[in-house]
Amino acid sequence: MKALNGKRHFSSQEGNFYAIGLNYKKADAEIRGHFSISETAQETILKAAKDQDMESLSVLSTCNRTELYGFASSPQQLIKLLCEHTHGTVEEFEKVAYIHINEDAVAHLFKVGTGLDSQILGDFEIISQLRIGFKRSKKMGLLNAYMERLVNAVIQASKRIKNETEISTGATSVSFAAVQYIMARVPYVSEKNILLFGIGKIGRNTCENLIKHTKNEHITLINRTKVKAEEIAGKFNLVVRDYANIQSEIAQADILIVATGAQQPTISKELLYLKKPLLILDLSIPKNVSENVKENENVTLIHLDELSKVTDATLSHRQSQIPRAKKIIAEISAEFNTWAKHRSFAPTLRALKNKLSEIKEGEIDNQRRKLPDFNEEHAEILSNRIIQKITTQFANHLKDANGSAQEKAALIREVFQLNSSKE
Repeated sequence: MKALNGKRHFSSQEGNFYAIGLNYKKADAEIRGHFSISETAQETILKAAKDQDMESLSVLSTCNRTELYGFASSPQQLIKLLCEHTHGTVEEFEKVAYIHINEDAVAHLFKVGTGLDSQILGDFEIISQLRIGFKRSKKMGLLNAYMERLVNAVIQASKRIKNETEISTGATSVSFAAVQYIMARVPYVSEKNILLFGIGKIGRNTCENLIKHTKNEHITLINRTKVKAEEIAGKFNLVVRDYANIQSEIAQADILIVATGAQQPTISKELLYLKKPLLILDLSIPKNVSENVKENENVTLIHLDELSKVTDATLSHRQSQIPRAKKIIAEISAEFNTWAKHRSFAPTLRALKNKLSEIKEGEIDNQRRKLPDFNEEHAEILSNRIIQKITTQFANHLKDANGSAQEKAALIREVFQLNSSKE
């Protein structure tokens, strides 16, 4: 795992800012499945964090990654939260995981939110998932000013990259890649029987891409909740079948696309009574198609990890856009980092100003008693201007101190005997 060497000016009373997690780069689909977090489990994790008096936490779980972002006393606090509410173990996590702290964690979140860290470069679906996670945290009172400002900066960077570069040209998602795969390998695809099982976000996107690119009029939908499938079917004039009929529908299909969100396989060899070849695309994490389907000689099984390879032809142009995207990220992240650094010593400056004001009040009171013709109004104006100049001088000094700002802020608190509390 990555060494914890992020800069310290992001720390708070509750600890440092961390991003911990695992993704497709080192964790295969099976391992990622162990750490997949349902919406219910995400809320459970947030509630547990609240019970531990954590200041701020957000959860991201997609088919390609699971990550926690938050302030903690140590990364182990976040790892424990993750492992207690998933099927993964700490030992398993440590083999494939990464831990980023403070400035490195911020940089990582920018890469994730702008699609630079996605399995398919430039996938902008991730930003909406991040936004949903942070909104959930805010609703539960687990989003402090730092993380709220950070996610807004990431959203801003994502919008600018989408509008100012061509990094999203071509295929932009696993659902599109699935359709590309089908079109590249299945002849006369418009005449084939396609069965789509599961109409969550990936299922819906896949359905729309199928209709748009294959011109196929033989697409059948099945979903455990039939009414949801009927809503999609009505929009595109498709056929909906009952879940109870899935076995007979699979037998008639040439292509089966599985996009269910179950924690266990929903398709196994026992459901397959095939008299012709069947291409199965499993777009689910964890895997929702059992490996035992390959025991049937008519089956070709493809998992989403393999689908990213079909978009290689479009990647060279996207990669040429990376420097422009990084320039945008550098500009917006620099603004955020400056804000965060200044925010970290703002309590010290407020405490200093309050201390100097106390000294001023004492001296004005003293002079008022000593001098019969003492001009209190002029003294007040002059003192306030001196206090403002002194605090501005200290503020500029801390802004220019770079890595030593925290040490110098601590020295100011010690010299003036300040009690500054974090916002």
